[in-house]
Amino acid sequence: MNIISIISVLGVVVTTAALICVLSVFNGFHDLIKEKLSSVDPDIAITATMGKTIAQADSVARVAQSVDGVQLAMPTVEDNALAIFADFSMPLRLKGVPTDYNRLTGIDSVIVDGNFVLEDEVSRYAVLGVGPAVQLNARPGSLRMLQLYAPQRRGQVDLNDPMNAFTEDSLFVAGVFMVQQKNYDNDVVFVPIDLARGLFDYTTEASQVEIKLAPGASEQAVMQQLQALLGEAYTVKNRIMQQDASFRLVNMEKWITFLLLAFIMVIATFNVISTLSLLIIEKDESIRTFRSLGATDKQITRIFVTEGWLIALVGAVVGVVVGLALCLCQQQFGWLKLSASADAVVVRSYPVTVVWTDVLVVFLLVAAVGLVTSLATSLMMRHRLKK
Repeated sequence: MNIISIISVLGVVVTTAALICVLSVFNGFHDLIKEKLSSVDPDIAITATMGKTIAQADSVARVAQSVDGVQLAMPTVEDNALAIFADFSMPLRLKGVPTDYNRLTGIDSVIVDGNFVLEDEVSRYAVLGVGPAVQLNARPGSLRMLQLYAPQRRGQVDLNDPMNAFTEDSLFVAGVFMVQQKNYDNDVVFVPIDLARGLFDYTTEASQVEIKLAPGASEQAVMQQLQALLGEAYTVKNRIMQQDASFRLVNMEKWITFLLLAFIMVIATFNVISTLSLLIIEKDESIRTFRSLGATDKQITRIFVTEGWLIALVGAVVGVVVGLALCLCQQQFGWLKLSASADAVVVRSYPVTVVWTDVLVVFLLVAAVGLVTSLATSLMMRHRLKK
């Protein structure tokens, strides 16, 4: 193999390895999002198909609790409110949950200050995301109470006394959590569900019913049972469906990047074709020798077609091996960093997860490129041999 062929093989190797690495990094980010959300998202959530709330949420929770594979089922209330603490204020998302909500999710594992306590014999408490805690300058143990305001859902607003248009309540701060995800850390505050229902003028309503699966339970089987019991009036979602926008964005970026790199590989194919064209010209004397020895035009064409296939397939195999080696090294040692500062990002090094279906897709793409190269080589050889 001459130097031109080696350069062509290297082009295929680099492009193939890049495809493997890029797809694996996006898979890593997908798994990272799933891992980070798992500490606060329920295994399964039930929401109303139409409307904002579930009318008889406690009844729905009891039905869900009766399903095999369900360990816990709890109603939760979520809506917007205004928080005031001392001289600071901010709008936030108030999430009312039962006092033993930490049994359903791993919220205890992401508490960075104080404790997850919503109620005791003395008072009621709020657990703030790190964003509201910083913006409101609120810390656990403070004797000052967090004041919460929500617009009244019924009645008319008296313009002479607009404060009467709001429902108010207050409670102490017990803890601060940090999930390292914007949609939780920036504006979520956990409060007792009774307080949230009173603030938003609810009685038995809830935004959703959250479920924890029993160990070893089949998520798909439980979801099917719940949907069959509850009917089309309710929507049953797993963790990925609950954060559909985040996962859809990562998948979209992944495959757009794949298409861009695939386009680069197609461009590299022209380099292989041009290489084979030069080889055909360079081996003109050898072709005449083969003809003199009795080789047919079909046999001579097959030699160059085979070389085109070899360039693509050798490049594909070596590229896959190199790509997998780089991914495994990144998993093991984390050489490629996202940031030099550990506090600036969720993880310091790029997360990597190798999915074998992605490897297969890349290999098939390179094989298809090799097929196109071979067909182009065959046409060039036929044209050359007719002269």
